[in-house]
Amino acid sequence: MKRILLALPLLLASAATPTNTPKPGFVRVQINTTEGPIVVALDMRRAPATSANFLAYVDDGRFDGTTFYRAARGKADPKKGFVQGGIRTDARRILPPFPLETTAKTGIRHTDGVISMARGQTPASAGGNFFITVGPAPAMDARPGYAGYAAFGHVVAGMETVKRILAKPSGGGMDAFKGQMILKPVGLVSAKRLDGRPKPTGQPKPWLINIGGR
Repeated sequence: MKRILLALPLLLASAATPTNTPKPGFVRVQINTTEGPIVVALDMRRAPATSANFLAYVDDGRFDGTTFYRAARGKADPKKGFVQGGIRTDARRILPPFPLETTAKTGIRHTDGVISMARGQTPASAGGNFFITVGPAPAMDARPGYAGYAAFGHVVAGMETVKRILAKPSGGGMDAFKGQMILKPVGLVSAKRLDGRPKPTGQPKPWLINIGGR
């Protein structure tokens, strides 16, 4: 009986210890959504500029209260594709753009569970929107004549949450977004770093100002 009682605290301590411990060169961020949490590890060594940009949005709270709004499912296999979230077109939350860190430069490919920056037609247009892959997406990697997208980390916990978001009913949208807009966007409640101290930019936060003093 004593052996069982002594072993119990050890089991409880083991169960309470996070399995996704930090690794050198990576900073973990927990993205809390209305579908559950997602933990991503940002590769600070291979993609320093992209990771620093993402952390700036996190530390400023610029992602808090936004959404996952896009579910791009593959035609051949609807269980694969990517989900996209962030500030969307909210200019009040955006930070200055930064140079694109291509997969050719970083060596971080768009494999299953990779987090990468969404962008417009201009390579240096990534900012406050990102996507997470479900299954490999090599078409998003850089290749001759195509800059691709800036992958900068990977999911270490919560892929089941990502898959639930991918499965959400979608429609609407135009051009590349056609049929991919989540009909009831998933709330991105908050994003918090798990490693290191927050480093807010000190930039204004106009989205927090109540309209009409309300």
